[in-house]
Amino acid sequence: MVAGKVKKPGKRGRKPAKIDLKAKLERSRQSARECRARKKLRYQYLEELVSSKERAICALREELEMYKQWCSAMDQGKIPSEIKALLTGDEQKLPQSGSSTKTSKNSKNSISSSTGQG
Repeated sequence: MVAGKVKKPGKRGRKPAKIDLKAKLERSRQSARECRARKKLRYQYLEELVSSKERAICALREELEMYKQWCSAMDQGKIPSEIKALLTGDEQKLPQSGSSTKTSKNSKNSISSSTGQG
């Protein structure tokens, strides 16, 4: 007992007001609709993410296969034309593919490292 108040056993807090049951049901339905919409958007985002990662994996596999072919050609004593173009610094001979941006970055790095710039 604090300050003359007598605590009653049972429920705490104020009594719930007589909420309209239909309004409560409608709020619940609306909340469920919004939840399903969020879930749908989340799954769409994840599916797009998976497909973009799969495309990246395919591109990397193709690049790996190209490097394997280059290595096997060099093992046989042949130098692929792409590597010759890289060694001579002539990038016009390179085939236009997804790896051309990586080779141009690598050639820039090799030029800057040979001149002592970083």
